[in-house]
Amino acid sequence: MNYIDILGLFAGACITISTVPQILKVWKTKKVKEISLKMFAILTFGIAVWIVYGILKNDLPIIITNGISLILNLIMVYFIIYYEKE
Repeated sequence: MNYIDILGLFAGACITISTVPQILKVWKTKKVKEISLKMFAILTFGIAVWIVYGILKNDLPIIITNGISLILNLIMVYFIIYYEKE
């Protein structure tokens, strides 16, 4: 692994981690009224496209960080849909 890959993993980790506080807040409060489902849906789709791009370029940092981001954002989309009913 070279310094460019390490930089890519670090950048991706920062972006990936940024979603965690919001997920934890929603999980604890069960409130999603102020959160946009459309925004998270578009973001999640964009992340999926980044994964495809990473696969096509054989770029492991893009694949790994966006794979984790995809899972976290899918959790958030689920929470928005599930808790919006309440």
